[in-house]
Amino acid sequence: MWYQRIIQIFKLKDLRNKILFVLAIFALFRIMANIPMPGIDAERMREFFAGNQFFGLLNLFTGGALDNLSIVMLGLGPFITATIIMQLLTMIFPQLEQLYKEEGEAGRQKFNQYARIGTVPLAFLQGYAMLNLLQRQQIIGALSPFLLFSSLLTVAAGTLFLMWLGELISEKGIGNGVSLLIFAGIIADFPNNIRQMLITWDPGQIPSYLLFFGMALLIIAGVVLINEGRRNIPVSYAKRVRGMKMYGGVSTYLPLNINPAGVIPIIFALSIMLFPGMIANFLGGTGGIVGTVAQGIGALFQSPWIYGSLYFILIVMFTYFYTAVTFDPKAISSNLQKMGGFIPGIRPGTSTANFMYYILNRVLLIGALFLGAIAILPSIIGGATGITVFSFLIGGTALLIVVSVVLDVMRQIRSQLEMREYETF
Repeated sequence: MWYQRIIQIFKLKDLRNKILFVLAIFALFRIMANIPMPGIDAERMREFFAGNQFFGLLNLFTGGALDNLSIVMLGLGPFITATIIMQLLTMIFPQLEQLYKEEGEAGRQKFNQYARIGTVPLAFLQGYAMLNLLQRQQIIGALSPFLLFSSLLTVAAGTLFLMWLGELISEKGIGNGVSLLIFAGIIADFPNNIRQMLITWDPGQIPSYLLFFGMALLIIAGVVLINEGRRNIPVSYAKRVRGMKMYGGVSTYLPLNINPAGVIPIIFALSIMLFPGMIANFLGGTGGIVGTVAQGIGALFQSPWIYGSLYFILIVMFTYFYTAVTFDPKAISSNLQKMGGFIPGIRPGTSTANFMYYILNRVLLIGALFLGAIAILPSIIGGATGITVFSFLIGGTALLIVVSVVLDVMRQIRSQLEMREYETF
């Protein structure tokens, strides 16, 4: 039973400490997200975010920290953007690709160090763009050069501190630290969504509400199904005789996830969509050719059809890209050949790698299209039911992050429990 599993989790000291550590980091993150910068007009801030879809999405991505104009107002956006840039550069510079893929754990640590360094200028750039925009909207007062520099230093330090917390969770806790911090920010906004739904409750729309929540349950079930879906490739091992013992001669499966990239493509695509929109809002009031072009880009991003189409395409692209970076059929084929394994009917080596590419590309298409469809679904369902409140229940970025993170954490907890059961034998 589920309650017995929970009791078992908290009986194990190591696993219990990991969970408590993650919860303590969550609490620290939420405290920081509610420490505001000085000199804010809170009422104008709420009006600005309520009437702006783009910044409402950005606020969701920072876990409500931007709405409060807190010291961690940028969230993990600059770090994620720096990571995307580094991974894109692996396609241009073979040395970076070799560092990431072929030099093992030491190479990946060096690669991640470059991403951390790139986070600093991006944090200053995004912080300056955001503060400048908020000054133009008269949400914050005019900043002297010294106060502007100290504010930029504060928000950049907040981003770097969150980056460090995320890496601490990945190292000492359970699950991916970046995804878990974004997850914590989304869940923290849950009471506000409940309150907003109760305020706007209309008894005359009960059929629409029932349709709304029925779709929510179906979509959550679909998210779980796709995230847990596998394509099993049969693998056989040849018999080998070593001394007086015989090895191999067994058949097993190589599982390929329908969505091997998890929620990462959503986070990457969202970062790319937010960055040019932020720059366009920053430059929109400068005047001249630059201001005109920036206003045009801003208007482009305000169109729901264009925004939704670009978002969908980016998610599909990043699903393929991230899988190509993290999953290497050639390496798997080589390892199978070394261990005496083969796919029935397929020659070992290059033919096996090509076969896995063939299967992966077709399986991945289902996962990529599903991710893209779920991401743009809130606007579709909102148009069908006329309800936009509480929309994270029926799909979109928030739903995918919440469900994917919960499934990943459950999977890791289950694996650690099974590992400890094996240790008792």
